[in-house]
Formats: sequence, C-alpha cells, structure tokens
Amino acid sequence: MWGFCSRLAVKAGISKPCSLVKPNHLVKPVSAARVSGRYLSHQQGLPPLPVPPLQQTCERYLTALEPIVEEEELKRTRELLQEFQKAGGVGERLQRGLEKRAHNTDNWLSEWWVQLAYLEYRLPVVVHSSPGLVLPRMNFSDKQGQIRFAAKLIAGVLDFKTMIDNETLPVEYLGGRPLCMNQYYEVLSSCRVPGLKRDSVVNHAKSSPPPRHITVVHHLQFFALDVYDSDGTPLTVDQICVQLERICSASPQTSQEPVGILTTQHRDSWGKAYLNLIRDETNRESVSAIQRSIFVVCLDGAMPEASDGTYRSSAAVQMLHGGGSKGNSANRWFDKTLQFIIGEDGTCGANYEHAPAEGPPIVALIDHVVEYTRKPEAVQPPTLPLPMPQKLHFNITPEVKKDIEEAEQSMNTLAKDLDMKVVVFGHFGKNVPKSQKMSPDAFIQIALQLAYYRMHQRCCATYESASLRMFRLGRTDTIRSASTASAAFVRAVDDPSRQNTEKVDLMEKAVKAHRSYTSMAVSGQAIDRHLLGLKMQAVEEQLSIPEVFTDASYAKALNYQLSTSQVPSKTDCVMCFGPVATSGYGVCYNPMDDHINFSVSSFNACEETDAAGLAAALEVALLDMKTLLERTPRAKL
Repeated sequence: MWGFCSRLAVKAGISKPCSLVKPNHLVKPVSAARVSGRYLSHQQGLPPLPVPPLQQTCERYLTALEPIVEEEELKRTRELLQEFQKAGGVGERLQRGLEKRAHNTDNWLSEWWVQLAYLEYRLPVVVHSSPGLVLPRMNFSDKQGQIRFAAKLIAGVLDFKTMIDNETLPVEYLGGRPLCMNQYYEVLSSCRVPGLKRDSVVNHAKSSPPPRHITVVHHLQFFALDVYDSDGTPLTVDQICVQLERICSASPQTSQEPVGILTTQHRDSWGKAYLNLIRDETNRESVSAIQRSIFVVCLDGAMPEASDGTYRSSAAVQMLHGGGSKGNSANRWFDKTLQFIIGEDGTCGANYEHAPAEGPPIVALIDHVVEYTRKPEAVQPPTLPLPMPQKLHFNITPEVKKDIEEAEQSMNTLAKDLDMKVVVFGHFGKNVPKSQKMSPDAFIQIALQLAYYRMHQRCCATYESASLRMFRLGRTDTIRSASTASAAFVRAVDDPSRQNTEKVDLMEKAVKAHRSYTSMAVSGQAIDRHLLGLKMQAVEEQLSIPEVFTDASYAKALNYQLSTSQVPSKTDCVMCFGPVATSGYGVCYNPMDDHINFSVSSFNACEETDAAGLAAALEVALLDMKTLLERTPRAKL
C-alpha cells in the first residue's frame, strides 16, 4: 500500500514517514433539493466541521478494526488506545490542540487534506487520483458531428458558468440543511501546477480580467479559443463550430511533439520536466495559456474498434488515461481541473483533477451540459467574423524531448497495467432495495462485501466517500463499509447449515449498520479524518508520532483493498478510477431506477485481483441478495 496512500512530507525529527490515506475519488451523494440563493450569504451561515470526542473515536476505531485484523493485533491496539487516551496523556493534548485549531480556522481539516491527499501525493494523477467519466455514446460518427456536438457542449458549460459568475447557482440542501457550495467555484479556470516535492493549485476565475478562453487539443496540438465576444457575450453554437473547424484545419496531422504526455508523469519527474519546459519563453506562455483557460476540450480520433460488450470499458480507458502514447494520452493536459473528451465516433466523457473538488459538482455540471446539448437550437442571426484561434507553440529542446520519451514509456506501462471493466447491471436498480425499505447504497455496498468475500475468502478495509458539505469548506470522510455486521452476513450466506430467515436477518443488520455509519460520517462524527487530524497535530507540535499511528492495525485499516464511491447522476453515465492499493480494486457505481452502472478496476501486475471477476461476482451477489429477500418471509418493517 505504501506507494498508494497519501503521505506526509516528513518534518525534521520524525524518524519515519507518516502513512496517510489517499482519498477516494468521489463522494457519498446528496439527495438535495435546490433553491436559488447567493453564495457568500449562505456560506457564512454554515457550521464549522466539528472535532468528535476523543473517547468516541477510539471506541469506534476499535469496532471498525474487528472484521479486518487478527485478535492479537486488536488486543495490542486496544492497549495502545488505552495509553493514548488516558487522563493527561498525549491524546488529550492533541485533542485540545485540534479543538483550538477548529476554533481559529474556517475548517480544521480542509487545508491539511488538500495538501496531504492531493498536492503532496506524488504518484501520477492519471489513474491514481483523477477520475474519468463515461457518458452514453452520442449520436454522431464523423468529424462534422464531433465538431457540432463539441460546440454545443462548450456552450452548455458557458451557460453553467454564468450561474457561477452571477452567484445564482441554486444552493443544495440535505435534510433541510444547506450544503457548502465552495467546490462549484473551484472547478473552472483552475489548474494544478507541478512542483519538485509538492504541487499547487491556481484558480484564475477571480483574476482581473478573468479568462475568456478555453483550450482545445486536436492531433496533440493545443489552441487557445476565445469563447466570449468583445462585449462579454458567450459565442453562439454556430460561432464555436466555425472556430473548431478552423482549429481542425490548422492541425490536419498528428504533432510529432506530444507535450501533453508530460502531465501523465510521476509528479516529481513532471516537476523537474516542467522547469525544463518553461525555461523557454514561448513554452512558458503556452503553458500559462492552458493553465489560465476556463477548461479543456480534447477532440480525439475514433477509438480502436470495440464490440458492444467491451465498448464502455474501452471508453472508460479513454476517459481515465487515453490509452497510452499511441492512443490519446498526449491529447490531454491532465493537470487541468476539467477536461471534456469527445471522440470522432461518438465516444464522450470527461476527466477531472481531484484537488479542487469531489464528484458531485462535476456531475451536476455535466448533467446540466448534457441536458443543454439535447435542447433544440434557436435560429441565430449571422455574426461578424471572429479572430483566428491562437495555436500554442512549443519549442522542444533535446532535454524536453527526452522527458517526453520517458513520459511515453511510463504512461504505456501504466496503461498496460490497468484492468478496467464497466458493466451495466440490467436486472434491477434502486427500485428493488427501495421496495424492501433498504437504502440502495447500503444494499450495493453489502453486495460488494459479499462479492469480495467470495473471491478472496476474507473481509477487507473498504473505503466509501462521505460528503462533509454540511460544514463550511467540507470535503470528505470515510464510510467503512466492512463492519462486524457485514462480516457476519457474508460468512453466513453460503453456509448450508444456516436458515434463510437468519441470513435475511443478518442482511438487514448489515444494511442498517452501513446506513448508521453513513449518517455518522456525513454529520462529521466518523473516525478517519479525526485520527488524521490528531496525527497531524502531533506533527504541528513537533511531537513524536504516537504508537497508535505506527501500529500494524492502523496500516491495515488504511490499506483499502476496496476503494468505492457512489456517484449518482441524472445522466446515464458512470465514473471510473484506479485502485488505491496495488492489490486492491477501484469500484464506482451510479444506481439508476431499473439498472446500475458499475466500473471496476484493478492492476494486472497483481495476480490475486481480477476486475472482470469482481464485476461478475458483484452481479451474482446482487441477484442472490434479491432472491434471498424474495424467498424469505420477513417481519413487517
């Protein structure tokens, strides 16, 4: 797990690196009603993220360890926790420090989280951090159709941007409580910038004047395209079409200088290569134009032929990493927060850099854009001629050429290693668990626990993202889906000596336990971010790291063999991401009313894991759970 979890830059005097959890990619969804409201007025009214009681977190941590560690390890951890939280001990001191930090900041966690989970995380953003999103295949299969759709999509994003700029974006509510809307204001005109040991994120949306252009990539060549008229009006779909046609005409052949591939590198390598690249003034200006742009549109060629059964999986690969240097991996700028990817064959989707935001704001934007592209177009009057889009030039020195070659090699290795399977589970969707008065998310998570147990004969540390957006600047906490209740259920299901009534009873308890943990997490009372905060507080106070955090149980707890996320949307799409452990899986799902879209990833280098195998086991688990419920009389709920 070591390379796959975020870790803290070690301060002087700390003998070993601190292993922290890499974030999951998306986040427990909100079923939110929307009402219009101004951004700042409601932001100030949001409560701060609480610091949970120390004893509560220690007790819940022990409970969470029970299904995933051995009895001997648990006994040792129990002793360490007793020592950690005793009166006048180090735990109390760190807790007081954390409470003081919470009092003095807008959010005691958010700054630490972005640094540790993203900006100091040094594996490539591709696969390891940035999610892809696969849209349904669009109804075109040639260059003209591609350009027309891309123009509509761009106009749709600009339409959404108007709500952001005017601060008229409808505020989201969960259970009558307003949610933090900050992430919506971070996704456009922002970009990650590589550093030698730590990256940064720049947001140009508030600069004066704000950016008026997007970046378009075609045949591995970059163009800056102004998308507003001189009077500040967004270009019409027809005008954007004309400009995209000009870009395609100006780049008929694939570039021999695939600069975009550099953004796929290990972050330390890219940090060095970046300095080499921007030494040249032309390169520096071109990179700056990309970073300042509102978003990126990648116009890809047609995907390699795929059968209907494998089409979605192939499309997911395009969205996640582009298919390697011979594919479209260089037709991207992976540091950009938001990239829309449009293939000539109707393959469409997006990729986003994770530091500024979680999945829901991205999905809300994409739902808006997809709806916008389906609207009939208004007849638009003829317009004045537009200036030519600006080609962004790069001077490739021998040193930069060498960096590009190294990036191509690394990207191809990573592309070969990733195993990605996207499936549409067509037997049922949210409708079945709802008819049984069960949470669809909890039902799917318990099915995942069963599928994993059947494949690997053990329970494992499981991460599901929970939104902390009830709180000011809230990001995520962890729902630990592997519980003592889920472990009891998955061990009983295939045991012929157990009665069906008992199995259903255990299923209900497992689903309820998951629901209960979810409620706890979204209200800021989960354990993972609190434990991280206590550990960070020790670093801040230059204390030695308490043994609780160097214990084998803590390492096991953070070695997420299942890294999962539910990302619901109106659009029939699915997000995808890589595993966070070398021997683990990445699972994302979008439950629709009558079907469920799943993506499952694993690494080919690990002989134990098999993405297609887990996807198949998950389908069987879902069906088995439904059958069990249908065949077993239950007490009235």
